[in-house]
Amino acid sequence: MPTQILSRMLPRPAIIAAMLAASATAGAQKAAAPQRPNVIFILTDDHRHDFMGFTGKVPWLETPNMDRMAREGVWVRNATVTTALCSPSRASLLTGQYAHTHTVVDNFSPLPANLRFFPEYLQTAGYRTAFFGKWHMGNQDDQPQKGFHHWESFRGQGVYYNPILNIDGKRVKYGDSAYITDLLTDHAIDWMNAQDPQKPFFLYLSHKGVHDNFQPARRHAGRYKGKPIQYPSTINLTAGPRSRMFGDTLTHPRAIMAARDTHVNIRDIPAWVWRQRDSWHGVDYLYDGTVDFDDTYRRYCETLLGIDDNIGKVLDALKASGKDKNTVVIYMGDNGFLWGEHGLIDKRNMYDESQKVPMLVHAPGRFQGGTVLSQVVQNIDVAPTILDMAGIPKPTQMQGESIQPLLRSEPVAWRDRAFYEYYWEFSFPQTPTTFGMRKGRYKFIWYHGIWDLSEFFDLEKDPEEKNNLYRHPAYQKLIREYRDELWDWLEKTGGAQIPLKRILERRGDHGYKGLN
Repeated sequence: MPTQILSRMLPRPAIIAAMLAASATAGAQKAAAPQRPNVIFILTDDHRHDFMGFTGKVPWLETPNMDRMAREGVWVRNATVTTALCSPSRASLLTGQYAHTHTVVDNFSPLPANLRFFPEYLQTAGYRTAFFGKWHMGNQDDQPQKGFHHWESFRGQGVYYNPILNIDGKRVKYGDSAYITDLLTDHAIDWMNAQDPQKPFFLYLSHKGVHDNFQPARRHAGRYKGKPIQYPSTINLTAGPRSRMFGDTLTHPRAIMAARDTHVNIRDIPAWVWRQRDSWHGVDYLYDGTVDFDDTYRRYCETLLGIDDNIGKVLDALKASGKDKNTVVIYMGDNGFLWGEHGLIDKRNMYDESQKVPMLVHAPGRFQGGTVLSQVVQNIDVAPTILDMAGIPKPTQMQGESIQPLLRSEPVAWRDRAFYEYYWEFSFPQTPTTFGMRKGRYKFIWYHGIWDLSEFFDLEKDPEEKNNLYRHPAYQKLIREYRDELWDWLEKTGGAQIPLKRILERRGDHGYKGLN
């Protein structure tokens, strides 16, 4: 109420008291108003969901800083991608859209000009934005992209040592055994420390690691040499009479272990899975037979140590600068990675090791530490979540939802299903076009355009997805329901027509090899 009106209504002492009360109320409201947080989004390549120390999946794997993020923040246990492939997944992260909507369905086709990336909205709202690292979305270039005030990237997959970075349009060559994971983090921290403390910032730190060819930092090379590997029980179920990896599969101990599982429905393993085992993405001919499975597995874990080190550097830098009190750090993988499950490596398919990704959210004082979310969260939810944290309404074209209410442990209605799509690639023809839905305890996977079996799994009874129920009489009604829901989703979201792309890349020699 204006002071001149108060003076006509109240005696002077009452006016002073009212003014003090109004000032106190305004101060309390200002103090209570949430300050827009800084946001750091750390993305890694091919990091599967359970290769973190605190999960216990790999007993000797050390990730103290990921463990710290889970202990002090939120672990999103069922984070998934809508497409387990670099470019489509990264486009979904930036647009909040499914692959059939943004149409970045492979790693090579140019980006559609009409896509809107969520950092563009942050810029409009006054955020300073920066990108550091691997872009690899829609093309192989390193040129600055819209939505970022500062830009540092490299061409294609890049290299682990002595990279060339495009820094705001100028290419800079690094030597002296500069390790890409360390270099990107150091540059990101320098940029972060230079920001005006009165203005919020968004930092996108996109690592090359842990993409193959796996090369750990020199300080970590050989750390896990000779460490025992716990092979998945499905690694040998698709083996033929002889296996390049295991020799005589009829007598090898791992084959005997798999054979003891009488609950495995060997008959209904899809034919493409059997054939892929002896190809570029199978354990018997992985990467054209140029690498050893055990050695590659251990180098993957050693390379992951550099990622964890640099997460720690970011968290420590935030604390040292005092920015930790108003900064949300989100860690996520762009897709998972199979290590022998179903006799396969790599990703692309809808098996959990490929579809699920690590996701950790660290924000001291903002979210309860040690929280574990069990809801199914998808990569299309990242964009609306970060915009929500910045106080920006979700744009209408985004198909994901903000998970901020879940992070706050607020009661909120949430989806009970997650959809998946992958489109066959000319250069990597082993994996067919795949559509699917996971809902509750079940997962339905439908393979398009091939003469083969689809798949249906009870994830509660069969978390390793080795007992295909697709032809089981007792599940036919449920399978029809899942198929109908999958088609409803495709039709309602414009995904019933496959967005074919002109083939721009040469075909690699990644076909089926056959056994000698």
